[in-house]
Amino acid sequence: MGTKAQGTYAKGIERRRELLRIAAEVFIAEGFEGTTLKLVAERAGIKEATLFHYFSGKQDLLTAVLADRDEQTTAGHGGTTASLADLPDIAAHNERHPGLTALFAVASATATRQGHAARDYFRERYAWLIETTAKDISAAQSRGEIRSDISPEDAARIIIGVFDGIQLQWLYDPSVSMPAALTNVLRLLDARP
Repeated sequence: MGTKAQGTYAKGIERRRELLRIAAEVFIAEGFEGTTLKLVAERAGIKEATLFHYFSGKQDLLTAVLADRDEQTTAGHGGTTASLADLPDIAAHNERHPGLTALFAVASATATRQGHAARDYFRERYAWLIETTAKDISAAQSRGEIRSDISPEDAARIIIGVFDGIQLQWLYDPSVSMPAALTNVLRLLDARP
């Protein structure tokens, strides 16, 4: 009995991943406003009601797609939190996935509205990013690797803001090199000659 339950659970997880992949494709192609649960279900070859076994609605589905994007990025770094040195690699990853990068940029901007279902996701994501980046910066400051005349929290906000801004500029002009820009930002913080 336990083996069957485990098999069913594993199939459910695999099905959810497949639905997220299909939903990401639809969101990328149609945008948030043009995406419907019916369209995602049709592309997945299931009934719309089946999607509600996995997601409470379109906003929940979008949030899950974005969270999956973050998990895929983390998986690319051995399942651990990315460090400052990883930022250029993350930017290069984003360049290889322009549709998801654009979806993320649009969703993060529209989620600033009160009542938007992804608002909490982004607020928590940015709080977590600032906290983990600030810890990384603080440790690097103690080792003398990063300038210590900027607070770790301020430096974290600057780096995250630059990352988002460069990403947006790249969406307008793909000739912009996000990895190079982020490498240069990190060099500006470097305390070593």
